[in-house]
Amino acid sequence: MNPQAPSTSRAQGWGRIYFAVQAMAGLAWWVGVFLSPAIRTATLGSLDPVAVAAFDIPLFVIGSGVAALGVRAAAAVATGWTVLVAIALATYATITTEAGWGVLIMLAAAACSVIALSFVVRGRVPTELIVQGPFAFRPASTRRGTAANVTATMGQLLFFWGFFLLILPSAIWWLEQRWLLALPFPAAAAPTGLMLLVLASALGIASAVTMSSTGGGTPLPSAMPNRLVIAGPYKWVRNPMAVAGISQGAAVGLMLGSWLVVAYAVVGSLLWNYAVRPHEEADLERRFGAEFQRYRHSVRCWIPRLRRN
Repeated sequence: MNPQAPSTSRAQGWGRIYFAVQAMAGLAWWVGVFLSPAIRTATLGSLDPVAVAAFDIPLFVIGSGVAALGVRAAAAVATGWTVLVAIALATYATITTEAGWGVLIMLAAAACSVIALSFVVRGRVPTELIVQGPFAFRPASTRRGTAANVTATMGQLLFFWGFFLLILPSAIWWLEQRWLLALPFPAAAAPTGLMLLVLASALGIASAVTMSSTGGGTPLPSAMPNRLVIAGPYKWVRNPMAVAGISQGAAVGLMLGSWLVVAYAVVGSLLWNYAVRPHEEADLERRFGAEFQRYRHSVRCWIPRLRRN
């Protein structure tokens, strides 16, 4: 007997349940579209609901319902259509400034449909694809000295901070304004965000320097430390750089007054925790064995213990 069979079957069941919920939610949404002008305007803008329904009801609503019965082809069709509609509606909303809430609904449905499709077809989400190719875990070259590792780490910080804390949040903020989704923030949000950004950035820099100076490597998966790092911030949480990065993202959202940027930070934390961290910790356990097991048992991932072991 395959020991993974029960968990696979359970995951497939959850995938089918999601498609059943999606079918009912889609049907309820279409009822709301035809009965409420407010719902129709917020989610479809000026689009003709009859023309959209002619395609969406059979491919999204009925397709999701058939997928709930375990028909993989229907799950693939419903997922593909959902992704296509999300892209098309996002393009429409960006051009016209209409249907912004519809974009958010379809983007969420597309992401969840992809996960549910993976459950139905494979019994799991193939998160291992994230850590392949240039992102595969490899130890750094032992020929490179501490100064070179610290310099490389600082360069990585500048690159990733520039992209994930400046370029991407700015794009999200602009789309939030364009799609007319902005919500009011209290006056204290911006200074609170600035203070959080400073503290989180200090934590990120301290963690990066500690890793590169004592671990013989960098934070990048392609040049990971050759020694288990349990010094500095790593005495208190196992992943202080992740804590810093997520806090920085939320801080930028507060400074911009953008709830979508704050949501982006939250989604990033979930993606990292459930898709990346298990592979990273499995690699650390393979390389450092009992030493990492003791460390994992003594130090929490996110919230530090008041008394360290």
